[in-house]
Amino acid sequence: MKNLLIAIVLISPCLGDVSHLLSEYSTTTTTTPPPPPRPYKFRYQAGRYPGNVDRVHQETGDGSGRVQGSYSFVDPKHKVRTVEYAADETGFHASLINYEDTIAQPIDSEAVRLAKERHFRLYQKIAEANSHGVPVNLPRDSASVGRAKDKHIQLYQKIAEEHAAIANQREVERLAYEATSAVNDVNPDHVY
Repeated sequence: MKNLLIAIVLISPCLGDVSHLLSEYSTTTTTTPPPPPRPYKFRYQAGRYPGNVDRVHQETGDGSGRVQGSYSFVDPKHKVRTVEYAADETGFHASLINYEDTIAQPIDSEAVRLAKERHFRLYQKIAEANSHGVPVNLPRDSASVGRAKDKHIQLYQKIAEEHAAIANQREVERLAYEATSAVNDVNPDHVY
């Protein structure tokens, strides 16, 4: 009995009406229209540890939907990257500052340059041959590739024969079943 009283005392607060705490279950409606947008301005700085600022964000809004701002951060290469942006009736417009090294294409080494040249020469040769209907000289199989192909074909044929034997066996079983099964002639109108 003592345990039952303790359980009732502990559960009773949970049985109360809490719908007023959750706005989606509230039965009252608000008829007050939201206030018109107001101009705003904010700025903050943050860092991964005290005394170190590695990101900054600032933004202003004029209250009519136009926003201007920027944010900066220190990337893993310890470079400060900045994005300045504006949003208005024509859309969102951003400009990147100090991103030149991320956009620049790497310079090819001598080995890469020579490999590209060989690739493009070979590509042109093959394209020219294809445009004139000249058959492409495919590489011949090595001895090990030939043996692997033969082994594959033999295995494929063996599996195909096994599948055909299984299909024949099932067909024989089906025909035997049909030959020995009695037809179930059920007449729903027949009275016994």
